[in-house]
Amino acid sequence: MDERKLTRVVKIGDREIGGNKPVLIQSMTNTKTDDVDATVAQILRLEEAGCDIIRCAVPDQNAAKALSEIKKRIHIPLVADIHFDWRLAIASMENGADKIRINPGNIGSKEKIKAVVDEAKARNIPIRVGVNSGSLEKNLVEKYGGVTPEGLVESALDKTRIIEEFGYDNLVVSIKSSDVNMCVSAYERFSKVSDYPLHVGITEAGTVKSGNIKSAVGLGIILNKGIGDTIRVSLSGDPVEEIVSAKLILRTLGLRKTGIEVVSCPTCGRTQIDLIGLANKVEEKVAGYDLNIKVAVMGCAVNGPGEAKEADIGIAGGRGEGLIIKKGEIIRKVPEDMLLDELIKELDNWK
Repeated sequence: MDERKLTRVVKIGDREIGGNKPVLIQSMTNTKTDDVDATVAQILRLEEAGCDIIRCAVPDQNAAKALSEIKKRIHIPLVADIHFDWRLAIASMENGADKIRINPGNIGSKEKIKAVVDEAKARNIPIRVGVNSGSLEKNLVEKYGGVTPEGLVESALDKTRIIEEFGYDNLVVSIKSSDVNMCVSAYERFSKVSDYPLHVGITEAGTVKSGNIKSAVGLGIILNKGIGDTIRVSLSGDPVEEIVSAKLILRTLGLRKTGIEVVSCPTCGRTQIDLIGLANKVEEKVAGYDLNIKVAVMGCAVNGPGEAKEADIGIAGGRGEGLIIKKGEIIRKVPEDMLLDELIKELDNWK
């Protein structure tokens, strides 16, 4: 992995991003924001899953006003997502938003942008400047002969410059596209010319299946280049899935150490236990443990014992039974139907 790009530190509520701070995980609610109970319930589920920062759409004044009550009942920073109406940005800040996300290009005149910036400055609330390939300005599309990484970067620099002209630089930037290669190139280019912290994601990635693959590839490449201070895996589905995926991406890259890593074999004709079913149950059961360890679930005598010994704890399957191996040592042999329970007992009493 490349050396981490050191960006400036920005405070969002009680969290900090940038510099050497950990890469934080974001998601966005898909409830109606003015349905406070439903929105809070979803955010609490996201918190439990490991979400660090949450964003809510603010399409109208009712949604902006709802932020005040939502904020009282959650425990992570709240970001207001604003488009088109500058007054919603101001109302969101008045109602407790810890950060606002705007595209200055669709907020309106410079006077309206200034009004938003003045309010953010008075409250020291950071602004995320969001640029999206789907809404790149016509003049930049014409200049570069289409939507290009160069155009996206120029757009982002133009937007940050507008806000800087009003004497404010408490900014975070995102440059998103559903095209992985375009995203990678745009973030690389921007990170070379700016030290603003970057929120990274592959926008409109797709369903849980296809979107996970696209996000893992795109985010993996960008993060591996040392770029990115917050991430979101954008999926068409339950937003809790976004958190699960983001944690796995960060853990795979060594950027987050908490949580149990489960490795399991793909199975073959030598497997003589229900390895697939067992591996799925293990992954589900261990999700709530705050242990920085590796668990192996292996199905046969070829690689099973060796892989299980390399993990902190593991199962090596045999014919209708299996070995429980802890820290490289076989501790007992148990029937197949007891393997999961015995593994969980070890985790409950982990030392």
